[in-house]
Amino acid sequence: MQITFSKQEARVPVTVLHLAGNLDASNYTDVIKAAQDVFDGGVRNLVIDLAGIPYVSSAGLMSLHAVALIFVGRNLQSEPAKRPSFRALDPTRDQTARQHVKLLSPQPAVEQVLDTVGLKQFFEVFTDLESAVKSF
Repeated sequence: MQITFSKQEARVPVTVLHLAGNLDASNYTDVIKAAQDVFDGGVRNLVIDLAGIPYVSSAGLMSLHAVALIFVGRNLQSEPAKRPSFRALDPTRDQTARQHVKLLSPQPAVEQVLDTVGLKQFFEVFTDLESAVKSF
């Protein structure tokens, strides 16, 4: 899994989290940690670029869920050196996550999984970076 970031300017600064490789149990905590680190560094608007993700497992879906929770201000690290703790994503209570985290260009198989588990209804999904950035 490769994790990189880029910055875009719109009405507000936007950070793009670029992921490449399978998103699964072997690396989902790396994605969560990367998102927590940029949030702790002051980033408040995030686009998750899924164009380089051919496969996402349930652990990978959990990482997207966790990133949304981070961007509503929840620190998911219950204790250092332990796995992150999770709780349900509530579309009403966690509405700000939809405002601050967007998904970009999921491949068809990943998009189908997002749709099946209901995450596609929670996140705004864009097919081009310019539209995603302008949505903030």
